[in-house]
Amino acid sequence: MTQFDVVIVGGGLVGSSLACALRQLPLRVALIESTPARAPNLPGLDERVIALSLGSRRIFGGLGVWPTIAPVAEPIVRVHVSERGHCGFTRLDRHEADAEALGYVTPARALELALQDALEQAPQFQALRPAQLLDHRVFADRVECTLQHGDTRQQLSTRLLVAADGGDSGVRERLGLAVTEHEYNQDAVITTVQAAHPRVGHAFERFTDSGPLAMLPMPGGRYSVVWTCQPSETTALLALSDAEFIARLQTRFGWRLGQLREPSPRQAYPLRLKLVRETVHQRVVLIGNAAHTLHPVAGQGFNLGLRDVAALADALADAAQHGSDPGAPNTLASYAQWRGRDQLTTAYLTDTLARLFVVPWRPVRIARNLGLLGVDFIPTARQRLARRFMGLDGALPRLARGLPLDVHHA
Repeated sequence: MTQFDVVIVGGGLVGSSLACALRQLPLRVALIESTPARAPNLPGLDERVIALSLGSRRIFGGLGVWPTIAPVAEPIVRVHVSERGHCGFTRLDRHEADAEALGYVTPARALELALQDALEQAPQFQALRPAQLLDHRVFADRVECTLQHGDTRQQLSTRLLVAADGGDSGVRERLGLAVTEHEYNQDAVITTVQAAHPRVGHAFERFTDSGPLAMLPMPGGRYSVVWTCQPSETTALLALSDAEFIARLQTRFGWRLGQLREPSPRQAYPLRLKLVRETVHQRVVLIGNAAHTLHPVAGQGFNLGLRDVAALADALADAAQHGSDPGAPNTLASYAQWRGRDQLTTAYLTDTLARLFVVPWRPVRIARNLGLLGVDFIPTARQRLARRFMGLDGALPRLARGLPLDVHHA
């Protein structure tokens, strides 16, 4: 039976980021992923993009991969938040936050390739793909895993099993964990468009009666569109011609960016909240969407998962420094202390925003518009809100400060 110190289930961006972080440590690490490695190719303008918070950018800096990503990352220097058809608005600016940017809009493919390239250089890392974890059994000193690796059934043992296998996590299901779930009765329609008058580095979050509409800046004057709508609207939006879709989007968003054109192929995803309150168990940790699947409002989901990565890597680095067991209770307790509050606070914050801004009652509408204006008028409120969404609140692990794991805590 092959033995590892850490086995990560799920090779998406969160799982691969953790593997990339652990390559700096004297640990034997394996990653189990159901899809084969993708052939390298350059990201295109119309590929899926991710809004990275400044804290996430620093994490990729600590991983040593940001120089590869930076050339295709568009800085967000200002965010304009408003409610369609009403007077409330708030503006967040990088200068008030005393930062080079509030965040960055980055092609997901660029992140994948940067992580893949870094992992290919890691001597104690092994990628098992395409492979599927069929079962796992937890013992006092190890977790034994059974997986299908290509055409071969394989057994391996690990001192710590990390579930990064997404919102429909098989590890979570086998553990029988209780999950707080809420269906938003909303879909996210994703596309990109070209703006006639782009505002470099300006992002927009516009709340509408069917949910938020986000416009995120990309290189070359394109914008990533995340249009939250009711499921009854989704089929129609996907079926529209490009010209009809642009006309509908222009009506919904307005003319702040001039004429919109050239929409990329549209995709739609159902939106739901999934939250596991206890993400740490005997020799098993859940991170990323396996622990918390969030509404995309304010773009917190992936960034929250990356903060999981930074905190878990920090706890494992301390354990490795002292020769401790990576799956021991005190190691995992250190991780839980880092993460519990942030996970719950961020989940409930995004859930509140997603629910609050679709309530049509006049008193609620007036209150939320006054709230937006109040934040805009009070610099300290704007700064606190910006730091929250930038992932810079509270004590930060090393990677979240842009530091490698071999730097001792100050």
